[in-house]
Amino acid sequence: MTITTTRRFAAIGLALALAACGSETRFASPIAPPEVRVPSSFPSLEVAEVTLPSYAAAEDIYLRGADGAISPAGTLWADLPARAITLQLSRDLATITGVTVAPEPWPFRPFPAARVDVRLEEMLATAEGTFRLAGQYFVAPEAGGRAASGQFAIVEPIGGESAAAIANARGRAVARLAEEIAREGL
Repeated sequence: MTITTTRRFAAIGLALALAACGSETRFASPIAPPEVRVPSSFPSLEVAEVTLPSYAAAEDIYLRGADGAISPAGTLWADLPARAITLQLSRDLATITGVTVAPEPWPFRPFPAARVDVRLEEMLATAEGTFRLAGQYFVAPEAGGRAASGQFAIVEPIGGESAAAIANARGRAVARLAEEIAREGL
């Protein structure tokens, strides 16, 4: 690890800690509709609540240090990460595919044509100034159609030393995941 990497991580941690001092500061990923369009072989999709590693399921924003230790940054996500990511995936998949997409529980009749299940193994900022989102996705048709699964490891530059920059990077990473699921799984 270089001195520059160590300094960057220290600066990110300090900025996040200062942002948290004296208040319960929360950060949301901005809504940015995807511009990519990919047709879906399914007319409707249900997105199961995203599963997260235990550290990422909490409201805290986490950082992985150069030594590999995963620690809370001292600031919070605006919403529970599983809920926020599930809602963003639903919104982004609907925009990308043009089909009816909703998070579970399915609010419509009849049942959805397929279910998308995302299981994250990693969701955090790193000492290298990146945001990592890694795991697996599964697409299960209700009746007929092609089942699909895939692994992903998405890395987005944070582009700053603030919790807002981390939230922006998370939003971009989830949008890239929605595009990958649409291209490879639907």
